[in-house]
Amino acid sequence: MRINYEILKEIEQCEKTLTERFAQIDDICFHNQVKVLSAMQKYRLAEQHFTPTSGYAYDDIGREITEQIFAEVFGGEKALVRPQIVSGTHAIALSLFGILRTGDELLSITSAPYDTIQTAIGLNDSAKGQGTLMEYGVTYKQVEFNSDGEIDLDGVCKAINEKTKVVFMQRSTGYAKRKALGISDIEKAVRAIRGVKEDVVIVVDNCYGEFLDTREPLDVDVDIIAGSLIKNPGGGIATTGGYVIGKEKYVTLAAARLTSPGIAFEVGANMGVIRSYLEGLFLAPKVVSGAIKGAILTAKLMEDRGYEVFPKYMDERSDIIQAVVLGSEDLIIKYCKGIQSASPVDSYVSPEPWDMPGYDSKIIMAAGNFVSGSSIELSADAPIKEPYIIYQQGGLTYEHAKIGLMYALENIAN
Repeated sequence: MRINYEILKEIEQCEKTLTERFAQIDDICFHNQVKVLSAMQKYRLAEQHFTPTSGYAYDDIGREITEQIFAEVFGGEKALVRPQIVSGTHAIALSLFGILRTGDELLSITSAPYDTIQTAIGLNDSAKGQGTLMEYGVTYKQVEFNSDGEIDLDGVCKAINEKTKVVFMQRSTGYAKRKALGISDIEKAVRAIRGVKEDVVIVVDNCYGEFLDTREPLDVDVDIIAGSLIKNPGGGIATTGGYVIGKEKYVTLAAARLTSPGIAFEVGANMGVIRSYLEGLFLAPKVVSGAIKGAILTAKLMEDRGYEVFPKYMDERSDIIQAVVLGSEDLIIKYCKGIQSASPVDSYVSPEPWDMPGYDSKIIMAAGNFVSGSSIELSADAPIKEPYIIYQQGGLTYEHAKIGLMYALENIAN
C-alpha cells in the first residue's frame, strides 16, 4: 500500500491531541448501543422475524417488529421503515406530501433546504409539471439563519401565521456553509414554535444525524423525523430503504402516501431485508462513532494546515459531514480522486464533475462503496462552484477514514 509516512506521522500527532474528544464520542456510542439492544430485547426479536415475504405481505411479522424497534430507538409512537422508500429525499417528501394540503403553508426555518427537497417543493423548474408541492397549491416561505449561523427564533415566530401547517428543519448542512443543528438547537426552536402555534407540525430532516447524541429530535417534541437507511441507521449493512418516525397520526399519513389511503401500513413485502436492517441498526452506533472520529481527525489536520473547516474539531457535532474550504476546483478534484483511490470498491475509477439531476451546478462525487450512494461509507463530494468546499462523510471504520484522509492529502501534494 502507498503509505506516505510523513503524512502518517502528521496524522498520528493530531491523534494525540484528540484523546479526550474521542472519549466523548465513545460515551455517546455506549449509550446508543444500550438503547438499540434494549429495544431489540423488549420486542423479543427472534430468527423467525428474518423470514422474507413477497406479494402483498399482509401480517408480515418481520416488517412489524422492525418498525416497532425503530420507533422505540428513536422515541416515536410509530415508524414506517421500508425498502420501498428509495432515499432520504423520498422519506421527507412522503412526510410533506402526506401532511400538507392545498392552501397550507410550508415554513423552512433553516434557510433553503437541500437541493433535491427544493425540487420536490417546486422552488426550481427541474420538476415542473411533475406534481410538486407548489403545483398542489401549497405555499412556501423560509427564514434565513442569523448572522451567527443560528436559527433566527424571532424571525421564526414572526413568520408563523394561520396558514402555517408544517415547520421544517434540516439537521445537516447539506451544501451550505454552516454548522449542523444540535439537539439543543432543535429543542430551543421547538419551544419557540409551540409558544406561537401549538398545533403546527414540526418535521425534521434527520439525515446524517442519527446516533450523534444521546437524544434524537423526537425526544424534544418534534412530530416527525425522516431519513435514509443507507446513511447512519443502516450501519453500512442496509442496501436500500428509508424511514419516517414520529407521532402515529402523521406517520400514517406518510404511509398512506407511500401505498394508498386505506392500506397505509398493511402491505409491502420485506423482500428479505429485515436481517440487514436490524443488524445494520445494531451496528450503527459503533459505525457512526468511527465516522465521527474520522471527521474530527480531518477537521483537526486540515485546520492545522491552514484550511477553513466547519465544524471545527472541538465543536459539537450533529451530523457526520466534515466540510473543508479547499478554495479551487483543482484541489476539490484532487481530493476526491484521493478518496476514491482509497476505496474498497472501484478504487481504480477516476471521479469527474458532472451534471447530476436535482442540482444547480456540476457535482463531483468520490464513493467507492459496497452500497451505491451509501453516505455512511467513506465518501466525498462537492459542487463545482465558489467557495469550492469539499464535503466528506462516513467511514465504516475509523481506520478507513484515516486511510482515506491520507490518500487525499497525498494526492493534493502530488
